[in-house]
Amino acid sequence: MTNPDAPFHAHIYYDPAERPAAATLRDDFGRDPAILFVGAMTDAGVGPHPVAQYEVHFLASHRAAVVAAIEATGLRALVHPLTDDDLADHTSLAHWIGEPIDLDITVLDPPGVNQGIPRFGISDF
Repeated sequence: MTNPDAPFHAHIYYDPAERPAAATLRDDFGRDPAILFVGAMTDAGVGPHPVAQYEVHFLASHRAAVVAAIEATGLRALVHPLTDDDLADHTSLAHWIGEPIDLDITVLDPPGVNQGIPRFGISDF
């Protein structure tokens, strides 16, 4: 069983036609006290994510509710823990909602050197 206080991320992907639905979900997450951080919508690829996306941060105890909210929109998403293995977080430990996207895993940190939070300037966990 996962520690209920373990940190998780969800990357919500969208194309131009899906942007309004993604923005509405982002606003909903912004009002949810269980969500620790809601990132800006990036209308282009960033890092390993080759398409428009934004991320939300939450604890494992809220994972089921976050997944259900994303699934209700029909948007694609990657939900993953934040461990010391950035590659595994985005691959073997990840859960896809909808059709998976080919990530650029060459930009991910090697196992044991997850710099995800410091690299992006966010330390909410």
